[in-house]
Amino acid sequence: MFITGLDITDEDISSLKPVYDLTKKERVSYTIVWIPIVEQWTDELKKKYESLRMKMPWYSLHLFSPIAGLRFVKEQWEYKGKPMLVVTTPQGKVENLNALHLIRVWGIKAFPFDKKAEEVVHIETNFLPGVLNNVHPNLAQSVKDKEKYTFIYGGKDNDFIQTFTKKVTALQNDPFIKSANINIELFCVGKTAKGGEDHGILTKFWEGIESLFFTKNHKDTDPVTKEIQKLLSYKNETAWAILAKGSAVVTSGHGSTVLKVVEDIDQLKEVIKVKGSFEVAFTEVHTTVTQTVRHCIRLDVPTVAGKVPDSMNCPDCRRAMETYLSYKCCHIDGPLNAHH
Repeated sequence: MFITGLDITDEDISSLKPVYDLTKKERVSYTIVWIPIVEQWTDELKKKYESLRMKMPWYSLHLFSPIAGLRFVKEQWEYKGKPMLVVTTPQGKVENLNALHLIRVWGIKAFPFDKKAEEVVHIETNFLPGVLNNVHPNLAQSVKDKEKYTFIYGGKDNDFIQTFTKKVTALQNDPFIKSANINIELFCVGKTAKGGEDHGILTKFWEGIESLFFTKNHKDTDPVTKEIQKLLSYKNETAWAILAKGSAVVTSGHGSTVLKVVEDIDQLKEVIKVKGSFEVAFTEVHTTVTQTVRHCIRLDVPTVAGKVPDSMNCPDCRRAMETYLSYKCCHIDGPLNAHH
């Protein structure tokens, strides 16, 4: 059951089309039904409904009156206005309260999106392609090369962006790095070539990281879960950076700590000579830097149906994290009396 408001995007719809195609092609016993949630129908909203319905090849609930189970959907399934895909058995047993996170990251690889499928992808360590494939074709191509290093970076501090770009470019062109066949690429998330904001890429990237976060069991302390928690914590940072080799995360951190490693090229080169590996050397130097500079880690977790962990340990030091309640409004997507 694809439960949404009428503010869904074409991307929300297109993400389900491969799933729909699979159910038709394989003739498996699954179907998709769109259930639009509208408190009060108007002629304008009915037109919008028809426009959206034309884009969906699957079934749609056609009912311009209050839905009998609306209270249940809101209270028991915790529908809060964001699209959700509830997977049930033919007997009505809920297998997944919101499979959209699995679909956004793993696509049909996680079919049929039940608990068993979720457990299979939960142990998957190679998680970056599922996030980056939808962000930008250049980035998706870069992480396909297993021997290529990619710095993925961003943040709200434009001075950091400029400095980091300059320093990594210097690292790229260093004669020692070139002679060692260390191939380095850069990708700045959310910035255009002219330095402007690219909100489309920014939104796709963080939606992917959030979806990845919700596919994990946060009672686990495995390295992959900790890394994903760290990645989500960078969303509101002034500066952050990730170093990947192929599609595997080598290390990540606050922009200032990663920048210190990049700035001191001579020290980095000396460690590479000893260790014989760029990723091992970079991780070692970065770990040394982080031990001298500590940044608070803040995780802003969106309230998504049945997916928010009750408590969390810090992905960095493993202490129990303090819990805060915050409200946010971006003045879009919703009626004026909506609660944020």
